[in-house]
Amino acid sequence: MPDAEPLQATPSEDVRPVLLRQTWRDVAFLHWPLDPARAAALLPPGTEPDVLDEMTYAGLISLRITRTALGPGPAVPYLGSFGEANVRLYSVDERGRRGVVFLRMDAGRLLPVLAARALPRLPYVWSRTRVHRDGERYAAAVGQRWIGLRIGPPVTPGPLELFLTARWALHTRLAGRTVRMPVAHGPWPLYAAELTELDGDPLPGLPVAGPPVSVLFSPGVDDVRIGRPSVV
Repeated sequence: MPDAEPLQATPSEDVRPVLLRQTWRDVAFLHWPLDPARAAALLPPGTEPDVLDEMTYAGLISLRITRTALGPGPAVPYLGSFGEANVRLYSVDERGRRGVVFLRMDAGRLLPVLAARALPRLPYVWSRTRVHRDGERYAAAVGQRWIGLRIGPPVTPGPLELFLTARWALHTRLAGRTVRMPVAHGPWPLYAAELTELDGDPLPGLPVAGPPVSVLFSPGVDDVRIGRPSVV
């Protein structure tokens, strides 16, 4: 594969036409190092693990999603706002385009889960998922898993922070083919965070151990735009 595109805080392309629009709020990023050889078997054909200093990562990300809208349409009331937690890996395709691959996506609303599982067949499951922030304290309940953070000072993103958060596409399978869906939004405002509680298996089925090596928080980004899938 060619060299991966540069890491950057904003996307290099706009998303047109827009398939889905959302706002992402109160986002926690927890990451563990993962051997690229172990990650490779979990990625779709036409992609391989994206690496930084010969290491890839597995992430647990929890957030509140609001103002979900299809294309240029209005935001969906009630059903378009929900808590979500996803387990993800990092990929690069045959054109050097970086992305994420979702292994599991927990969401607290049934209808968005059914829609996402139908098209573009993202691995959503319906579970009791709640995200709450009170000042510097942050909590996320995801089924039997629990995350607690203490939010610290703002950080200037370096290469690792950009690698883990500034992702401008997702790779997935659709109709037997690997597809890429572009994502665009403003730069993440990032804060250091301290893990105060982590109950349950944070990354089910993945061979990681110990505490996360990176814990970050963001108050979120507006006007998230997700584009239509194209074949890799």
